[in-house]
Amino acid sequence: MQATVELQVIPLGTGVSVRQEVKRVVALLNEYDFILQTHASGTNIEGDLSDILSAIEKIHATLHDEGGVRLLSYVKIETRSDKIPTLEGKKL
Repeated sequence: MQATVELQVIPLGTGVSVRQEVKRVVALLNEYDFILQTHASGTNIEGDLSDILSAIEKIHATLHDEGGVRLLSYVKIETRSDKIPTLEGKKL
């Protein structure tokens, strides 16, 4: 099932700057065949929903393996039955 997703991953307890962790999240997402749009507060993703959910699981596992103690993710998922949702279709 195709989906568009907005993902925000927030590492907690790592200090004031989370730049390295955010860069790591984007690098992990780039390993997949997704269309990505990063923005100030997260990343928009277009792709297969099951792949996106697997990627989110991998992000959590990887950041924990790399020393992150606590992660909070906000995920908004859009699927449609009348057409395939795309990030391009969201532009005004």
